[in-house]
Amino acid sequence: MAGAAVLGGAGAAVGWLRHTDRLVRGRERQRQEQDAIRTGRRSLAAVDAMSWQDFERYVAQLCRRDGCTDVEVSGKSGDLGADVVATLADGRRLVVQCKHYAPHRYVPSGDMQKFVGTAWLHHKADVAVFVATCPFSKPALALAVQHGILALHRDLLGQWNTGTPLPALLSLNGTGQGDRAHRQRWRDTHRS
Repeated sequence: MAGAAVLGGAGAAVGWLRHTDRLVRGRERQRQEQDAIRTGRRSLAAVDAMSWQDFERYVAQLCRRDGCTDVEVSGKSGDLGADVVATLADGRRLVVQCKHYAPHRYVPSGDMQKFVGTAWLHHKADVAVFVATCPFSKPALALAVQHGILALHRDLLGQWNTGTPLPALLSLNGTGQGDRAHRQRWRDTHRS
């Protein structure tokens, strides 16, 4: 009988320890999720669920996270392609155009043409970034590369979103949309 009581007590203690461990791990997981949100990391599904205004504010938040100062969000139409304007940590003027499109769409060349026409001359950008929640069409991407605009498409947005600093992404223009097989898998996943 005494042996059964000891075994029962040991079993209860192990059960209590497991329960406590699960609670502690759950709280830690919640704390990490809250920290990730506070530091500007969200899933791309959460980014997709944002309004276009929230997306512009989120991009501004990512700029601040990466050391930008004087960050301003236009938040209105007629901004001539400058949804977010900031100063990079090294003092260069950053101008960002944001497009919050459905993941299955492509940014058309007309959108890029408008930004090319205003980023450098009108807004006096030292660094111009066009960030989109979808890929860029081939003509839009070619224009971006030709005119030195970072085309920050969905794949690169995912990297920026999860902590890669913007300055590290500036040299990647024209890359990252994957090979033909990657693009086909992406289309199959996001086809309406």
